[in-house]
Amino acid sequence: MSPVLLSIGHGYSGRATEAALPGGWRVLGTSRQPGAAVPWPDGAAQAMAEATHLLSWVPPGPDGDPVLPVIHDLPAPRLRWIGYASASSVYGDTGGAWIDETAPDAPTTARGHARLAAEQAWCAFARARALPLARLRIAGIYGPGRSPLEALTAGRAQRVVRPGQVFNRIHVEDLGRIAAAAAQARFDGPLILADREPAPLADVTTYAADLLGLTPPPEIAYEDAQLSPTAKSFWAENKRLASRHLATLGVSLRYPTYREGLTALAAHHRDPSA
Repeated sequence: MSPVLLSIGHGYSGRATEAALPGGWRVLGTSRQPGAAVPWPDGAAQAMAEATHLLSWVPPGPDGDPVLPVIHDLPAPRLRWIGYASASSVYGDTGGAWIDETAPDAPTTARGHARLAAEQAWCAFARARALPLARLRIAGIYGPGRSPLEALTAGRAQRVVRPGQVFNRIHVEDLGRIAAAAAQARFDGPLILADREPAPLADVTTYAADLLGLTPPPEIAYEDAQLSPTAKSFWAENKRLASRHLATLGVSLRYPTYREGLTALAAHHRDPSA
């Protein structure tokens, strides 16, 4: 039986996952945009009938997870694995302490509570079908077109400083490789997707500016920064993430820290044909 991945909300991370899958896989990517491989929700029933693996990238909305009501009662005779793209916000704030997948779920923001509620709904769906569920707990995603390099060249970057505050990140290529490995292994349980060096945002911005030969923007104290509500929710948590499962999945990060990731992106940024 040839594997078929139904990638719901098939965008930036979904395309990276598709690129990381070996030959022989077929990917059904859903979108509300015209021309999608699977129009959503009209094509849901046919896609569920074909899928051996399902991975939802869609975040929760005001009324909870928006995907489950569409697929809840659809037959899926070939389905063998489910993945749900969640976020590390389900762990809440640890005061900067290191945690891995054994840490308790303890969200401290509305965003984290919404993610955990969505995870629980997907757990119930998977249990009802006696299927493994990977809960992909993803750190801040960056990659081509979505990095501090673009923020700097567009004049949007802020070098916000908050002593002791660090963040993990994950290059989208590594994210795709981990998600693809989880699908192939039919991984079950929580899985952290993060790099190996949580770092202050100001350090990352400075490194990116150096790569581009730019003067870093001036430091701004956290208390004086103009931040969106979403950004403030990120800054409300301080933790260091590590995954216990990457070696078991056979994944070695190509970009273990922001330095490798930004250096590779900067080369392409300077010469898009590279």
